[in-house]
Amino acid sequence: MIARQPIVNDRHQVVGYELFNRARAPYGHTADSDVTLVFTALSHAGEEELVGTKLIFVNCTHESLSGEHLDLLPPERVVLEVPPLGHTAASEVNARLPILQSLRERGFSLAFNHSVLESAYAAWLPLADYIKLDLSLLAPDQLTVMVRFASRHSHAELIAEKVESAQQHELASRLGVALFQGYWFARPSVMQTKLLTPAQQNIVQLITLVREQASTEAIEEVLKKDAGLAFNLLRLINSASFGMQREITSFKQAVLLLGMKKLFRWAAMLLTASREGGPPPAIGQTAVIRGRLMELLARDSLSHIDTDQAFVCGMFSMLDHMLGLPLPTAMALIPVPDAVAAAVLHREGPLGELLILAEACESRDNLLYQRSAEALQLDLERINGAHLQAMAWTDHLADL
Repeated sequence: MIARQPIVNDRHQVVGYELFNRARAPYGHTADSDVTLVFTALSHAGEEELVGTKLIFVNCTHESLSGEHLDLLPPERVVLEVPPLGHTAASEVNARLPILQSLRERGFSLAFNHSVLESAYAAWLPLADYIKLDLSLLAPDQLTVMVRFASRHSHAELIAEKVESAQQHELASRLGVALFQGYWFARPSVMQTKLLTPAQQNIVQLITLVREQASTEAIEEVLKKDAGLAFNLLRLINSASFGMQREITSFKQAVLLLGMKKLFRWAAMLLTASREGGPPPAIGQTAVIRGRLMELLARDSLSHIDTDQAFVCGMFSMLDHMLGLPLPTAMALIPVPDAVAAAVLHREGPLGELLILAEACESRDNLLYQRSAEALQLDLERINGAHLQAMAWTDHLADL
């Protein structure tokens, strides 16, 4: 579960959301949980987008600030909240300065709490894009001093956080604070996320292939054997983060557009975020067999059908079982060609007929099997052979 709390301007317009990982204790987080939060935000599969086009404020540890998972984020939309070091020496503050400077140079914005106004953090203050002032800790006279100091010595926008009353809002606004966060405006709203968790062995294999600079075809084969990998990659590549001018519906396209470096970062982040609790393995296996069967039949007998579309159609026809969502809702989460959507949702067109045939093979519905075979003008022996091939191919992939 992810919680988000809006950050608003003086007109109560939302400018961004701070994200919290509610899988952990409130306000408790580690480098690993930071990665999980970012991955879930990127690959979110709920009924609405987590943040839309607003700014994303993400709490970080100093360890996660140097993490390579940040390469996947759109820096112009991300504000990294940097924690203070506690009772620390100036040498420790200066030691972390190069990392913070590098993040700003890459385009990330940095937010600090009011500790950055202390003399010990003088080296960090010029890097502050946002400074959060906690109204549950600061008395009115302290707030006044800090706002004036920040205005004179930094270019940061000030955010009054934990605003819980009209009086607090009025005071901060009168002092010149322009951004606000707190219960007075909105409590954090918890959003249930639906993610497909791939098998860890498949993620490891993907990482290995990428490190070895394997061919796109070899990487595509790994994606084809795990619906979770395929779904999450298409979600990522079509997210607002990448700003694609057209929807990407092919695994090969997704791999080429993402590139080896970012694909490695994504797979490593996915490995960190993966956990128990996904759909039963049999569902994913059935989806892969269905996709492979449809691909083989389309390749051999229906040359006018894109075989990639046939595979995607078969695999994603079981998204409702894998995500625990109604099929139309699940299909709306990823871009697919119109022919695939028509086939999966309405069993329309040649792909729809192929899907009916694949389902008949699974259920051993002889009447439906024969009717679909005749409609597609496919030989029964060839269908049986393709089904056996699909099952053998899927078993082989599982052993890799």
